[in-house]
Amino acid sequence: MKSVRFSVALTACALAAGVAATAYAATNETIVTVVKVTGISWFNRMDEGVKEFGKENPGITVYQTGPGRADAAQQLKIIEDLIAKKVNAIAVVPYDPPTLEPALKKAMDRGIKVVTHEADNEKNTNVDVEAFDNSEYGAALNERLASCMHSEGKWATLVGSLGSRSQVQWADGGIANAAKKYPKMQLVEKNLETNNDGERAYEVAKEVLRKYPDLKGFQGSSSLDVIGIGRAVEESGRQGKICVYGTGLPTEAGKYLESGAINGIAFWDPKLAGIAMNKVAKMLLDGKTVENGANLGLPGYEKVTVSKGPGKGIIVRGQGWVSVDKSNYKQYSF
Repeated sequence: MKSVRFSVALTACALAAGVAATAYAATNETIVTVVKVTGISWFNRMDEGVKEFGKENPGITVYQTGPGRADAAQQLKIIEDLIAKKVNAIAVVPYDPPTLEPALKKAMDRGIKVVTHEADNEKNTNVDVEAFDNSEYGAALNERLASCMHSEGKWATLVGSLGSRSQVQWADGGIANAAKKYPKMQLVEKNLETNNDGERAYEVAKEVLRKYPDLKGFQGSSSLDVIGIGRAVEESGRQGKICVYGTGLPTEAGKYLESGAINGIAFWDPKLAGIAMNKVAKMLLDGKTVENGANLGLPGYEKVTVSKGPGKGIIVRGQGWVSVDKSNYKQYSF
């Protein structure tokens, strides 16, 4: 009889524990960051930010995921799966923003908070977080390129994808700057796609160099564009004759900055962008929003500007870009 009572008591305890665990699981929020592609330095660095945010917020489940190669369909499938799992918030860096619109609308309709990055044309998002004004960033890169080219000569622009809104804005910002201020700069190839792949960027750059032996400059957009361009320039022995600027990471671009195959890069810290997206997602889950002039507590995001987005959401912009060259790139460890 005692054994039966003991068994019943254990069962009751187990049921109570199960109810408690279920209640805990129900209140344990999950924020998932979905990047364009996993395994490249840029998004490895972003993952550091996601993990840091998770350590500072132990009551929340956070992690980063993404496709093994830059592919809009694969990224869409990941987001569809997350919606099915009923996560609380999705922070996404879209490979091709329009492709994700239906899925992100579905997420929002089901109460999932959506935060995007590098996608100020995304309609179905609560908040799009940008490190800076994209056209201004592209123009700043172009100013450095123009100075190196002595404001004249043939040049070309590369982008990881024509669907990557921010990358196209950077390139177009540079093109507009040159058209307005440097009439002797001749754009011979506009926004050639590299699929966010260094090998592809190398092949594209080689073809441009073959086609235009008197080319004077490149402006790249994907963080891997300058790597492929630098490799092609170095192999051709034309360091010092061709000017190369674009988005990049110091650790990846360093050897080409040293050889002179790349003249300069600009970037924002993907780690900080990862933290910023997750902070904003948590704010949304807490029923808060980002106000104009707010301080997100991160370098480059101390006084953000807020504007209306193309849908019902808002765009939050920081002032977070950094420009480096051979003289100072070693100050950065990523």
